[in-house]
Amino acid sequence: MTSEVIRLLEVRDVPLSVDEVFAAVFDHAAGGVALFVGTVRSLDGGRGVTALGYSAHPSAVAELRTVAEEVVAAHPVLALAAVHRVGDLAVGDLAVVVGVACAHRGDAFSACRALIDELKSRVPIWKHQAFDDGEDEWVGLP
Repeated sequence: MTSEVIRLLEVRDVPLSVDEVFAAVFDHAAGGVALFVGTVRSLDGGRGVTALGYSAHPSAVAELRTVAEEVVAAHPVLALAAVHRVGDLAVGDLAVVVGVACAHRGDAFSACRALIDELKSRVPIWKHQAFDDGEDEWVGLP
């Protein structure tokens, strides 16, 4: 059952598509589809971002699958998808897109929030950003 519900899980170095994730989770039985789209912002902590890159551990997709399976087990999910970008990104680029379809909107919102929160917390993907003041930082390192 889980493999039929989890329809798309990838970490990739090419641009992401909201349409692809929506199509992956579309289900005629769903009354609600919730999507979260994370983008590269121009400011972080009041400083201008000049460059940003994501790196992933080889176990990232396996951990993403574990997170997805836990979300499916905890919520009445009909379909789930998640893709995260790695490599160099520009301001405005899509960094992560997740989607969840459920019979009801409240369940879809809850499951989507759980998916993105657990992905960001547990999947070993790290952000390196450079700022216009010449400093840089890594985010998400263990």
